[in-house]
Amino acid sequence: MPIKNQPVGEWQSFMSIKLPRSMKRMVMLAADILLVPIALYVAYALRFGTALPLDRLSGSWEVLVVTFVAAPFAIIVCRLPWIKLSTLDFRGALRIAAVGCLLGATASLSSLIFGVGSLRSIPVIFAVTFCILSFFGRVSVILSLQWIAKSRNATPVAIFGAGAAGIQLSSALRQSPEVVPVCFVADDPSYKGLNIAGLRVHSRDGLKRLVAGGQVSRVLIAIPSLDQSGVARIVEDLDELGVEIQVLPSFVDLISGRSKELQLVAPEALLGRKKVNLDLPVVAKSYAGRSVMVTGAGGSIGSELCKQLLECNPERIVLFEQSEYALYEIEAALRAEAASKNIEVVARLGSVCDRRRVEAIMRSQKVEIVLHAAAYKHVPLIEENEIEGARNNILGTRTLAETALAAGVERFILVSTDKAVRPTNIMGATKRLAELVLQDLASRSAKTRFSMVRFGNVLGSSGSVLPLFQKQIRHGGPVTVTHPEVTRFFMTIPEASRLVLLAGAFSEGGDVFVLDMGKPMRIIDIARRMIEMSGATVQSPNAPGGIEIKVTGLRPGEKLYEELLIDNASLTETPHEKILRAQEEKHGEIMTKRMLKDFEAAVADADRDEIRRLVREYASGYHVPEHEMPADVK
Repeated sequence: MPIKNQPVGEWQSFMSIKLPRSMKRMVMLAADILLVPIALYVAYALRFGTALPLDRLSGSWEVLVVTFVAAPFAIIVCRLPWIKLSTLDFRGALRIAAVGCLLGATASLSSLIFGVGSLRSIPVIFAVTFCILSFFGRVSVILSLQWIAKSRNATPVAIFGAGAAGIQLSSALRQSPEVVPVCFVADDPSYKGLNIAGLRVHSRDGLKRLVAGGQVSRVLIAIPSLDQSGVARIVEDLDELGVEIQVLPSFVDLISGRSKELQLVAPEALLGRKKVNLDLPVVAKSYAGRSVMVTGAGGSIGSELCKQLLECNPERIVLFEQSEYALYEIEAALRAEAASKNIEVVARLGSVCDRRRVEAIMRSQKVEIVLHAAAYKHVPLIEENEIEGARNNILGTRTLAETALAAGVERFILVSTDKAVRPTNIMGATKRLAELVLQDLASRSAKTRFSMVRFGNVLGSSGSVLPLFQKQIRHGGPVTVTHPEVTRFFMTIPEASRLVLLAGAFSEGGDVFVLDMGKPMRIIDIARRMIEMSGATVQSPNAPGGIEIKVTGLRPGEKLYEELLIDNASLTETPHEKILRAQEEKHGEIMTKRMLKDFEAAVADADRDEIRRLVREYASGYHVPEHEMPADVK
């Protein structure tokens, strides 16, 4: 994507004075004509070894006049005034050389016609001198314009990538008085110290020195052959320099129209860590030939679960979904591949709160494994719709789990969230209470193994920052962040789905599984990286036309940071080094039954205040958010 607010095309000034194109050509024509007598004078001075070869010149006045009169015709025929300063290249140099040859031949021929006794070397020296003066005169003008641009506080940029794309970019940038290319940066040591297209090539260490010295304030990545993960690594490494970073598409993409919009950023490019390899043979074995039911099958996680299940060759995949359109979409996406593998796909509409519907499906489809991904998960929405949040997330999970237990299902895996750990919002609290329901059933189940998987934020899922930020960037901003210090754990949809499948394979009953996701990342850093990797620029004093990152304030129930475990001391290993298992505290059977009875009554009465009171009473570690506190406590 071109740099915002950067003019493309004509130079905006000619030696600081705006002139029409025709006037610029007249100026260049006059300059080249004036170079003819100067070049002749220099030729005579060099040949005869004197600074004042006046006697020799006066004796050759006919040659001087003929050559001077022929000069405009030769210059116009070779179109020297039409050579744009900003695009002076080898072809332009050839035109200048052609004029030099024509004028040299004119001088030689005229000396023969008029019988002037000058030496034959004079026309050759004259032609070479004219070429040098004309070419380097233009180079001097270019350098002067660049100096003027720098004096006007133009942004000094480094181009990361010294290949064809980088060279083309440097040529394009020279046409703008607002951006000045300073150097190239390349990782290949063979490029170090070279001068390419008039710019020196530096290593990353050299770039650090230039940034520290204030000689570079923006880095443009121009390596179109790199995939997004490769670009992400470069962006991550350069982040520490504290300069603006911009990723540019190839010129081929620009010409073909493929880059009319900003580039989409792949979720894995934002992780800040390597993707976790979750492929284990035990996964496929655990689901092969089984009847697997996926609730919330049309959602972000549910649909990816179904797609990954196809690789495990189950006998049947039961798609259970409340949304008709979402169910239609996932069934259509699976149908062809499932048929090719002889896997039955069963699509069923319904709610997890409907016990009769759930029971009928489990028995008729002989379900052996349940992957429970159906939930209301958007924090601000559930904060204002706490009754439906409790109905679906707590009571719906209870209904589904008890039905699975009665049907003799072998394994039941709940998709939970890191917001369930010491929650500060209703959504997180309802998921924590759903976990407690499963932990109670796990302690009393002889056959069905109940387990939970806790996710961090899933990049690319509905309602996550990735689609939101992409939409905001596409519209030119602002990109909204609730607080500059908000941090979250992040994982991709495939990682999240694979973790659920692995949890089912490793399940012993009552387990809580988490993925080692490295260090939490600041949301504002994710926003900045997405803007840069999309080919845009973050708004700053040096880039007032960039995309703004706007801090809007924490939403009700939102935490500055999330945790994955209530008690880190309970962690134990699993067959996969990046997957951890924990056995956490749980309610007893009597307390769980009382809790469920209280919630049933509150939901039936549509009592919002009672729902919140029950959350405070039963959700272990619940922190009362500021908007729930009495006025005299705030």
